[in-house]
Amino acid sequence: MTEGPLRVVIADDHTVMRAGVVALLASDTGIEIVGEAGDGSAALALVERHGPDVALVDLRMPVLDGVATTTEIVTRFPRTRVLILTTYDTDAEIERAVEAGAIGYLLKDTTREQLADAIRAAARGETVLAPRVAERLVARMRQPVRIPLTAREEDVLDAVADGLTNAEIGRRLVISEATVKTHLLRLFAKLDINDRTRAVVVAMERGLLRRP
Repeated sequence: MTEGPLRVVIADDHTVMRAGVVALLASDTGIEIVGEAGDGSAALALVERHGPDVALVDLRMPVLDGVATTTEIVTRFPRTRVLILTTYDTDAEIERAVEAGAIGYLLKDTTREQLADAIRAAARGETVLAPRVAERLVARMRQPVRIPLTAREEDVLDAVADGLTNAEIGRRLVISEATVKTHLLRLFAKLDINDRTRAVVVAMERGLLRRP
């Protein structure tokens, strides 16, 4: 962090939005807006010129979007923290921004106090998330991981759900009983279970079982 006010660059293709952010932060003597950009490429030029502590970056911008801009800033100017400020809060948008290296993700309904606090936290290297964004991330993390099954494993699982024995599964799929057992062992390992009934229950809970 620099001595004195935190130096901030704003990147947003909406002039009114940029003006609004500047107005929100104008009364905060601890924050100085050193540049405004209407696209990602211009934002990179400002970051290179001013070396700001924080870059407030929108996701949807011409020339270079927010994710690409974030990636470039993180790679080329690592001392500048990127704080996303956007209206988009879908899982895909959030994940792309975080993976690109953004230290925070705020929505444009944030208050002046929240924005100023977020800028200070970001400059200190702390992760900052809008409450709604944090809730989405936590909910996503709590979802069971979808484990990919091979086509043959799915066939075997369907047959188990139909109540067939190993021998009957072998005849249906035209494979040996030993091969059926091998597929079952792999299924058990992937689902972290140890019996056929539980395999069907867990597979249905995770959406892995194809049933009519």
